[in-house]
Amino acid sequence: QAPLVESGGGLVQPGGSLRLSCKFPRMITSVFNPKIMGWFRQASGEERELVASITSDKSTDYADSVRGRFTISRDNSRKTVYLQMNNLKREDTAVYYCNTLNTAKQPEYNWGQGTRVTVSS
Repeated sequence: QAPLVESGGGLVQPGGSLRLSCKFPRMITSVFNPKIMGWFRQASGEERELVASITSDKSTDYADSVRGRFTISRDNSRKTVYLQMNNLKREDTAVYYCNTLNTAKQPEYNWGQGTRVTVSS
């Protein structure tokens, strides 16, 4: 079983919404709960970038490009992190990944398979 599993991507028209999920089925709750969690994305031909993060006390931070449109949340009981994406734009097209972060906001685990988001009419 993969250490983390992303899902929820798809094809959506500009202005539409998607909700991404990331589960950590193999991580015990006592390890998951204090972790900083992050969503990254990688567009074709570009480097992977951090777009949203959430701490154990649910403080959030966003890249300027998504602030006000994306919302990161977590459900510790389900060991799951979510990314609600509203008012999607073509430039949001990318493969989205989640990961745990260290205090320098660097990813800690090997990357999962990601979930592809395509914004197109």
